[in-house]
Amino acid sequence: MTEIKVLIVDDSAVVRQVLTTTLSQDPGINVIGAVADPVFAMARMQTQWPDVIVLDVEMPRMDGITFLKKLMDERPTPVVICSTLTEKGAETTMQALAAGAVSIVTKPKVGLKQFLQDDSESLVVAVKAAARANLRRLSASTAVPVQAKLTADAILPANFHAMAETTDRVVAIGTSTGGTQALEFVLTALPRVCPGIVIVQHMPEKFTGAFAARLNNLCQIEVREAVNGDRVMPGRALIAQGGRHMLLKRSGAQYHVEIVEGPPVSRHCPSVDVLFRSV
Repeated sequence: MTEIKVLIVDDSAVVRQVLTTTLSQDPGINVIGAVADPVFAMARMQTQWPDVIVLDVEMPRMDGITFLKKLMDERPTPVVICSTLTEKGAETTMQALAAGAVSIVTKPKVGLKQFLQDDSESLVVAVKAAARANLRRLSASTAVPVQAKLTADAILPANFHAMAETTDRVVAIGTSTGGTQALEFVLTALPRVCPGIVIVQHMPEKFTGAFAARLNNLCQIEVREAVNGDRVMPGRALIAQGGRHMLLKRSGAQYHVEIVEGPPVSRHCPSVDVLFRSV
């Protein structure tokens, strides 16, 4: 199996050290460099091009978004954004995802080293998934198989006693790595009058609100982060909150969503599996 060549770009020496150590422990990953900013990165990439770039956003000399846009224009390469969990950072990260980044790894402002060490498995999964992302077309992204810790049964047992058909129509969409661009591509093409839509995008807490707000500004339909009890109705798309599962519920022939706490399912919260089970 070919090793995944990874370049880390972050102005924090601690982050570079921890990310390098964490990723290098996986035999399928080869960290070919860890540099302080995009200018150093471009010099490093002249000698060896990475398969995946782990990229910070706020850096000296050149910010991550400017670098990302330049990269996607000249030679599209999978990028995993490594960003902090702040509201301001969430909006900035949404810009990065819109520019072509395929995934997010969150980092706190305090306890960074311990956090990255404890969450090393999800970081490795994100890098491996990014390496398989197809940046040339939106219709053929390839998922990386991962071992599921829990199934949707942990949140909602299988139930096949629901009414067979209703007058309302619902579209359910689930996306993961690379899904932000795919969702934008689909939702911006929809007319104002379309069936109600429920969406799970595998995305951390704090980012889904900014993501939904950005799409709402671009689309004819209403797009918003779901709150408990929101009605699923024509011309509206509800995106699950990061850190909580979303279920589709019905009262008579009308649909609404329920937002619930619960453990990660197939390593994600919210989980596509949980939404689809409820649908």
